[in-house]
Amino acid sequence: MSTCTHPSMINHHGQSGLLSALRDTWLLWRNRSRERAGLARLSERDLHDIGLSWGEMLYEAEKPFWRS
Repeated sequence: MSTCTHPSMINHHGQSGLLSALRDTWLLWRNRSRERAGLARLSERDLHDIGLSWGEMLYEAEKPFWRS
């Protein structure tokens, strides 16, 4: 009999719902922060290509990470 110890094989169903919700929220906030930082680095031409004005980009990029 073999034992699976790889992290992907661990049963996470026993985790608290609160811990899972906190992890999901943290991941969402981290992704928002990274996406907004990336958006702020785009050039005028890049913004034009994706259909955003400089003002729209600035509005989105300046939002705090917890706001959608």
